Amino acid sequence: MRTLCPRPISKMDIGPRAVRSLGPAIAASLLSLVLAACGGGGGGGGGAGFFPVVPNTPPASGGPGDNPPDNPPDNPPPPPVVPVIACADLAGKSLPASLISLPTQGATVTSATPVAAGDAGNQLGDYCRVRGTIQPVDPASQLINFAVNLPEKWNQKTIHFGGGGFDGVLIDGTEVIRFGPAGKPAPLALGYATYGDDSGHQSSSITDGRFAANDEQLANYGGNALKKTRDVAQALVFARYAVKPRHAWFLGTSTGGRDALGYIQRWPEDYDGVIANEPALNYTGTRLSNVAVGRALYANGGAGWMNVAKTLLVQRTAMQACDKLDGAVDNIVSNVESCRLLNTQILDSLRCNGGADTGNTCLSDAQLATVRTIESPLEFMTYALANGVKRAGGYNILEGALVAGPYTTRDLGTRPVPANPATSADANMYVTGDQWVKYFVTRIPTFDSLGFDPLDPGSYAARVTEVSMLTDATNPNLAPFFARGGRLIMLHGLADEVISPNSTIDYYRQLVATVGQAAVDQHVRFYTVPGMGHGTGSFIPNWDSLAALEGWVEGGLAPATGVAVDAVAGTYGRTRPLCQFPSWPKYRGSGSLDAAVNYSCVTEVGDPLACPNLPASLTSYKGGNSFGEELRVQIDPAAMAYTVTVDASLQRAVGTQRSGTLVSQGSCSYASDESGAVFSFAPGGVLLGGVNAPVGGSFAPLLAFQNTFENAAKPTTFNPVAFEGNVVGVLQDTASMVGKVTTTAQAFAVKLRNAGTFQYCRDPVVGFVPYLASCNSPEKGYITYNAARNAFDVHTTDASGNAVTEGGVVTGSMVIGLVNGSPVPLHLVRESAANAGLRMFGLQQSLLPGAADGSYAMASVKGESREATVSGSGFNLGGAAASLSYDTPTVGVVQADAGRPGNFIFNSGVLGFVSTAGANAALELGVRH
Repeated sequence: MRTLCPRPISKMDIGPRAVRSLGPAIAASLLSLVLAACGGGGGGGGGAGFFPVVPNTPPASGGPGDNPPDNPPDNPPPPPVVPVIACADLAGKSLPASLISLPTQGATVTSATPVAAGDAGNQLGDYCRVRGTIQPVDPASQLINFAVNLPEKWNQKTIHFGGGGFDGVLIDGTEVIRFGPAGKPAPLALGYATYGDDSGHQSSSITDGRFAANDEQLANYGGNALKKTRDVAQALVFARYAVKPRHAWFLGTSTGGRDALGYIQRWPEDYDGVIANEPALNYTGTRLSNVAVGRALYANGGAGWMNVAKTLLVQRTAMQACDKLDGAVDNIVSNVESCRLLNTQILDSLRCNGGADTGNTCLSDAQLATVRTIESPLEFMTYALANGVKRAGGYNILEGALVAGPYTTRDLGTRPVPANPATSADANMYVTGDQWVKYFVTRIPTFDSLGFDPLDPGSYAARVTEVSMLTDATNPNLAPFFARGGRLIMLHGLADEVISPNSTIDYYRQLVATVGQAAVDQHVRFYTVPGMGHGTGSFIPNWDSLAALEGWVEGGLAPATGVAVDAVAGTYGRTRPLCQFPSWPKYRGSGSLDAAVNYSCVTEVGDPLACPNLPASLTSYKGGNSFGEELRVQIDPAAMAYTVTVDASLQRAVGTQRSGTLVSQGSCSYASDESGAVFSFAPGGVLLGGVNAPVGGSFAPLLAFQNTFENAAKPTTFNPVAFEGNVVGVLQDTASMVGKVTTTAQAFAVKLRNAGTFQYCRDPVVGFVPYLASCNSPEKGYITYNAARNAFDVHTTDASGNAVTEGGVVTGSMVIGLVNGSPVPLHLVRESAANAGLRMFGLQQSLLPGAADGSYAMASVKGESREATVSGSGFNLGGAAASLSYDTPTVGVVQADAGRPGNFIFNSGVLGFVSTAGANAALELGVRH
């Protein structure tokens, strides 16, 4: 190291109190000493000139004017430091090239402006706004513009903010923490000295790559500008306060995340901790991937190009297949790796007949190839990138990443043939790849990037590797940074559509392989966020990463599982655990879907088609369907086959059977041969499904149980299943019109007594009513066990008479399912062809918000299989959202508003929803996943 001054000024020589006591004249002289040229130019090796006065390691001991040692976390922070010189005195000062570790022609402060807390529009407190330039060595290179902000009350910490995209825009250090908690002031307002730069070129667009045609500008963008700016900024900090920082942080997102990682890989001594959000660390691999996507989209006249409708079709199909794999249907794919196992199934379902493009409802073979290109990693077989990297991660388009639509500002362009150069009318991914080929690699502005093969660049292979060494941040040896106590927090969204999270995962794994898991566990926290795109997506986390970093470095409190608050407008405020890779948040099965406490960070990854609720051997279920038919369902898991047998019916002969096969759709749901019915296996031995209806061309929903209440003993007793509850149901009239079905929704209160007698109560308007023994009952009767069918016969007696256990007319049957010991009665009505149906019971006791939360497989009497979600006061059924009112109109009943008008009851994971929309009145049965 060259030292161009006889001895650097030390804070042991002049402390802040001493400087303030010297008066304005001597303070000005000190400023001149710190900023003046110090023995010549050139600026070569690291730490020349006065640079040694600003190391970041804290002092071993304190003294008058010294920095105190780090305080224990239960002690208050030291008082803020105030400036020793006026802000205006910095204006026009020059910093010699010798003060900067990399070659420059020095730096100049072009302005130093005091900003008062009371100035119009200022929310950053009192600070000195410093702006300046760093002069290049190459006269053809542009300047580096830098910004430094020096608060009047300094907390002795500095923050370096990284850039974004192709940079070219000044990062002025006044920003808030990226993905930080809502309402937290910007670091500058909290007393941090902050700084940033434009990476050494100026442009109005962060997708403008022309700067890279100049070697010095490209090297600056690759990281040199960061070091130069840091050296200048730290000198200015010391000049103003005469105290070195206690701690220095680097915060960056995207290209800024690459900046953060690249900095500590090259200059590990300068920062105590860094935060790298969605880092573009495999920068060259990302750009090569951009080109590969462009080639897939635009080859053969754009045969592989997908418009927005087709892109949304892909995203929607993937979401339907994978959303529920984490136990919560919430428009977030959390179990990404299990979802990845469904890629082939998803793509096969999207293929147009014959593979030719037949419209927006399917994808051609060429378009499927494009999806595979977006999804798949690039494997470099003929050459390597910097640090031996031979792969670039793909994008999770089949696992929840959104490359078009309302949750992102990006898409695959509006035309099948791109411009040269590509513009905003072309795929966002390709635009940056095209600029990279033209200016980083070939340096031919008219080059056709579609002719550039990322897997075999030919004569440009060496240049690609050279550029990679300049711009990538993939060196996994962070041991020097760790050796001085450095801490790293990385965060990446698993739905990132711009920078592949899989490249960050690759880097993390290489980091572990290089320095060991123990060192990584001590110095690194890597969080992956399901649903999070590139500052976009269906879940955007807010959490205080800076506080986490400071608590770790300063207080020794290592971050664990944080809580992220969603910043997306439509779901603002819901929370999820911030899980460390490779964990992901799995819904526990109950409680609000919007509360992090109801999720666990798990690492399980398995067959997404496997179902823990599927019986292990041949098993029978007993239940019925919406036509009042009493059914027995046999499931053969070895053959993935089912047989439905009719045990009692008004429409079909006893013994009638329907058989078919089950094809897994994931999350314990299986396609069947019953006119679109989906069979879903729920915990506790519950089966929801469907069977071809006796009338019409759709299916009738069925509900059945592995375990049922039996009562063959004499005398009979029903104490274990005595029930006072609410009822939802449906009557299906097949007599009025041949081949047609008229449905009528039902809502009651009911009591099933110890003696086996039952009584319904009904309000003439809303149906639901608190049960009263003296109510005007529409139906009374009793039940008796029929051992031959393993069900109860329902005997209807005089509705106005007393409760009796003899006489009456058999009008149907009752199956009392036992779900983990709790009764779930089904009344199968078979009075006549005009009066047949199903009624489900739920307890008439208060149902609190959250108790029924979860995602449900639903089956409707209209022959529809779909998904529903209950989350606190929110309800979504088949894509229609509604708000819920609990215990309305009576206890145990939940009312949905006009978004999906109706009511539901809930019993042991089984949900019955009765809609009240006039002619659309219907019953839907559901089981919680």
